[in-house]
Amino acid sequence: MLGRGVWSSVRQGLSRGLSRNVGGWASGEGRKVDIAGIYPPVTTPFTATAEVDYGKLEENLHKLGTFPFRGFVVQGSNGEFPFLTSSERLEVVSRVRQAMSKDKLLLAGSGCESTQATVEMTVSMAQVGADAAIVVTPCYYRGRMSSAALIHHYTKVADLSPIPVVLYSVPANTGLDLPMDAVVTLSQHPNIVGIKDSGGDVTRMGLMVHKTRRQDFQVLAGSAGFLLASYAVGAVGGVCALANVLGAQVCQLERLCLTGQWEDAQKLQHRLIEPNTAVTRRFGIPGLKKTMDWFGYYGGPCRAPLQELSPKDEEALRMDFTSNGWL
Repeated sequence: MLGRGVWSSVRQGLSRGLSRNVGGWASGEGRKVDIAGIYPPVTTPFTATAEVDYGKLEENLHKLGTFPFRGFVVQGSNGEFPFLTSSERLEVVSRVRQAMSKDKLLLAGSGCESTQATVEMTVSMAQVGADAAIVVTPCYYRGRMSSAALIHHYTKVADLSPIPVVLYSVPANTGLDLPMDAVVTLSQHPNIVGIKDSGGDVTRMGLMVHKTRRQDFQVLAGSAGFLLASYAVGAVGGVCALANVLGAQVCQLERLCLTGQWEDAQKLQHRLIEPNTAVTRRFGIPGLKKTMDWFGYYGGPCRAPLQELSPKDEEALRMDFTSNGWL
């Protein structure tokens, strides 16, 4: 595990520092909040009867808090947010805020299908302690989600949000890529600070960095599988499911990239690709939760209709970790 002293030296001069103002978060230089760093997207633990297990949530957070993460993403895709009620979503964020260190950022998923509901959820997330809102693209009527519709949606949310807004594009779940022209337009909004892009198209991410270079706008990779490549084209961090089980290793990859140790970074990245794929695209949240159980966290069951892994899938999942030296 990386020592705090090493981490501090890596980050020295990179962080702009944060100060809470009446109108939201801003840096001491009057710029947008700096979201650079690694964030695990926190899972939502459930009991055997499918109730949210807040005790296990707090236990997981205390263990994750020993790593040099910039903060936590709560109620993102890995938090099974579509399966939670609005009150559960807010309670989870409130409990995380209470359990986590005050020097870390809490990015709360507040996306809903309608603009009105998203605004209301974003305001509520701010009230329970979120530092920023991460807002997934509405997608049920994806055929009508043009650039104009999405720009209007995010602009309205950002206009009315008391906290900064992070765009969230996850086409594997939504079937919708946030269009480049929409990202460029939205990057100019004073309350939109960046994007989490989970699509895995590094060319697109590089172009996004290039086209928003005149804005105070940051790009986060949405997965550890392409983290090195994302840093190489100008991303500033990542929201990585794999960080829930290999937190030290994902933070080490960040450190190697930030300090220009690209050969060592490449070797580590190679060893993370298969396990990352296993807990994301291949086996999804059931795979991630099973792996958390192996690594000393509480994974537990998912909420239906997500099902637990079959014995065959569980063995394949284990092989992806053991063959790379992690189990």
